[in-house]
Amino acid sequence: MFVKICGLSEPEHVAAAVEAGADAIGFVMTRSPRQVTPERAAELAALVPGHVLTVGVFRGEDPETVRAAALVSGVRALQLHGKHPHEDFTALKDLGRRLVRAVDAAADLRCGAYDEDLLLVDAPHAGSGQPWDWAAVRGRPSGHWMLAGGLDPSNVSEAIAAADPWGVDVSSGVETSPGVKDSALIAAFLKAVRNER
Repeated sequence: MFVKICGLSEPEHVAAAVEAGADAIGFVMTRSPRQVTPERAAELAALVPGHVLTVGVFRGEDPETVRAAALVSGVRALQLHGKHPHEDFTALKDLGRRLVRAVDAAADLRCGAYDEDLLLVDAPHAGSGQPWDWAAVRGRPSGHWMLAGGLDPSNVSEAIAAADPWGVDVSSGVETSPGVKDSALIAAFLKAVRNER
């Protein structure tokens, strides 16, 4: 089970995610309580070993803004969240970064439909931290897709059983308050996922 811990902004939480066995770490470079600058993302990404994917998260920015942030931050994957057109993904292909398309369950759920490498299926209200009907997407997404939205250490096993995803993504579910991660919750989340399989 692929696990992405998203919205990290402090070195100790990056270290906690790596130590706990995260497969990917996300840095939010769009408007959010978790927002970091591309320069800060570069500092944090430098702490991440090569076997862990670093992901820059964007929502609504144009491809040139994303490209500039990718080059400064050095992240190895780019996540475009929301209603980005196919052209935005095409415009970033030449960077050689892995592309992640993050959408809600009403979107096209075929991984690769927009030339992306990974698909993330989020709650109808992304970033709310509210659980949603995970079972409603079971069997619908294809390829490498992650379940997100309202996951935390106490319910991730239930969510995996309901939706049968390839991976999971968490942000607010490992926080003590908006934007403030907790190393113990990060470790508990990874433990809950790894014990699932």
